[in-house]
Amino acid sequence: MAIAIGQKATRKIRVTPDLLACNVGSGSVEVFATPMVAALMEGAAADLAQSDLAEGITTVGTQITVEHTAPSVVGMTVTAEATLLETDGRTYTFSLRAWDDAGEIATGSHTRASVKTERFLQKAAQRKQNG
Repeated sequence: MAIAIGQKATRKIRVTPDLLACNVGSGSVEVFATPMVAALMEGAAADLAQSDLAEGITTVGTQITVEHTAPSVVGMTVTAEATLLETDGRTYTFSLRAWDDAGEIATGSHTRASVKTERFLQKAAQRKQNG
């Protein structure tokens, strides 16, 4: 199925203690960690891109920018949304946003590149052998 410019995908998560900045190593406070916000938004983009790809092909993240503007605490539900802005050959570009029960908490942008899954994993394994 081909995806269209403007198409959106979402992911949701309930904030739990293991997702807090103080527990993932990204800060000392008990709020939803910025890396977790980024991962949630990136996951929504990955889901959308994957719907455009044939079997044996996937995407990998190549760039992400996140502005995390408001805190979320344990028990809140966070929703992330990725909107396809453009495709160019193997590259997909998205705008990102996330919100919790009280409103917007983050915005950003993200780029993904399509790769042949098996070949990509072989290259990764080679890096380990050469390193």
